[in-house]
Amino acid sequence: MYVGTLSFDLLLGDVRSLKEKRSVVRPIVAELHRKFAVSVAEVGDQNLHRRAEIGVAVVSGDSGHLSDVLDRCERLVAARPEVDLLSVRRRLHGDDD
Repeated sequence: MYVGTLSFDLLLGDVRSLKEKRSVVRPIVAELHRKFAVSVAEVGDQNLHRRAEIGVAVVSGDSGHLSDVLDRCERLVAARPEVDLLSVRRRLHGDDD
Protein backbone atom coordinates (compact mmCIF):
# COMPACT_ATOMS: atom_id res chain seq x y z
CA MET A 1 0.00 0.00 0.00
CA TYR A 2 1.23 3.47 -0.90
CA VAL A 3 -0.04 6.80 0.40
CA GLY A 4 0.78 10.09 -1.31
CA THR A 5 0.04 13.62 -0.23
CA LEU A 6 0.33 17.03 -1.82
CA SER A 7 0.19 20.37 -0.06
CA PHE A 8 -0.41 23.39 -2.31
CA ASP A 9 0.47 26.90 -1.12
CA LEU A 10 -1.61 29.28 -3.23
CA LEU A 11 -1.73 33.03 -3.68
CA LEU A 12 -5.19 34.10 -4.77
CA GLY A 13 -5.59 36.86 -7.32
CA ASP A 14 -8.14 39.66 -6.97
CA VAL A 15 -9.75 38.47 -3.71
CA ARG A 16 -10.87 41.01 -1.12
CA SER A 17 -12.79 38.91 1.40
CA LEU A 18 -13.08 35.43 2.84
CA LYS A 19 -16.34 35.01 0.94
CA GLU A 20 -14.57 35.69 -2.37
CA LYS A 21 -11.81 33.32 -1.28
CA ARG A 22 -14.35 30.51 -0.81
CA SER A 23 -15.69 31.16 -4.32
CA VAL A 24 -12.18 30.49 -5.69
CA VAL A 25 -11.07 27.63 -3.42
CA ARG A 26 -14.25 25.51 -3.37
CA PRO A 27 -14.35 24.90 -7.16
CA ILE A 28 -10.69 23.79 -7.12
CA VAL A 29 -11.33 21.39 -4.24
CA ALA A 30 -14.47 20.03 -5.92
CA GLU A 31 -12.78 19.55 -9.30
CA LEU A 32 -9.83 17.67 -7.78
CA HIS A 33 -12.20 15.38 -5.90
CA ARG A 34 -14.47 14.81 -8.90
CA LYS A 35 -11.79 14.25 -11.56
CA PHE A 36 -9.29 12.18 -9.58
CA ALA A 37 -11.27 10.62 -6.69
CA VAL A 38 -8.80 11.98 -4.14
CA SER A 39 -9.36 13.23 -0.62
CA VAL A 40 -8.94 17.00 -0.69
CA ALA A 41 -9.60 19.93 1.64
CA GLU A 42 -8.48 23.43 2.48
CA VAL A 43 -6.07 22.68 5.32
CA GLY A 44 -4.44 26.00 6.21
CA ASP A 45 -4.51 29.78 5.99
CA GLN A 46 -8.29 29.81 6.51
CA ASN A 47 -8.21 33.27 8.07
CA LEU A 48 -6.15 34.90 5.27
CA HIS A 49 -8.21 36.05 2.31
CA ARG A 50 -5.41 36.05 -0.32
CA ARG A 51 -3.68 32.80 0.67
CA ALA A 52 -4.86 29.20 0.71
CA GLU A 53 -3.35 25.85 1.54
CA ILE A 54 -5.00 22.84 -0.07
CA GLY A 55 -4.14 19.28 0.92
CA VAL A 56 -4.61 16.20 -1.26
CA ALA A 57 -4.27 12.54 -0.21
CA VAL A 58 -4.28 9.39 -2.35
CA VAL A 59 -4.04 5.69 -1.46
CA SER A 60 -3.01 3.13 -4.06
CA GLY A 61 -1.58 -0.33 -4.37
CA ASP A 62 0.75 0.80 -7.17
CA SER A 63 3.38 3.51 -6.70
CA GLY A 64 3.34 4.36 -10.43
CA HIS A 65 -0.40 5.00 -10.39
CA LEU A 66 0.00 7.06 -7.23
CA SER A 67 2.65 9.30 -8.81
CA ASP A 68 0.53 9.70 -11.95
CA VAL A 69 -2.51 10.86 -9.98
CA LEU A 70 -0.43 13.31 -7.92
CA ASP A 71 1.19 14.69 -11.10
CA ARG A 72 -2.23 15.24 -12.70
CA CYS A 73 -3.52 16.98 -9.55
CA GLU A 74 -0.50 19.28 -9.54
CA ARG A 75 -0.94 20.15 -13.22
CA LEU A 76 -4.62 20.94 -12.71
CA VAL A 77 -3.93 23.38 -9.86
CA ALA A 78 -0.96 24.97 -11.66
CA ALA A 79 -3.13 25.60 -14.73
CA ARG A 80 -5.80 27.55 -12.82
CA PRO A 81 -5.53 31.20 -13.91
CA GLU A 82 -7.15 32.63 -10.77
CA VAL A 83 -4.36 31.37 -8.46
CA ASP A 84 -0.57 31.50 -8.35
CA LEU A 85 1.00 28.25 -7.21
CA LEU A 86 3.72 29.33 -4.77
CA SER A 87 4.90 25.88 -3.71
CA VAL A 88 3.99 22.22 -3.67
CA ARG A 89 5.11 19.75 -1.02
CA ARG A 90 4.86 16.08 -2.02
CA ARG A 91 5.22 13.12 0.33
CA LEU A 92 5.09 9.42 -0.52
CA HIS A 93 4.76 6.71 2.09
CA GLY A 94 5.16 3.01 1.37
CA ASP A 95 5.03 -0.22 3.34
CA ASP A 96 8.64 0.30 4.41
CA ASP A 97 7.87 3.55 6.29
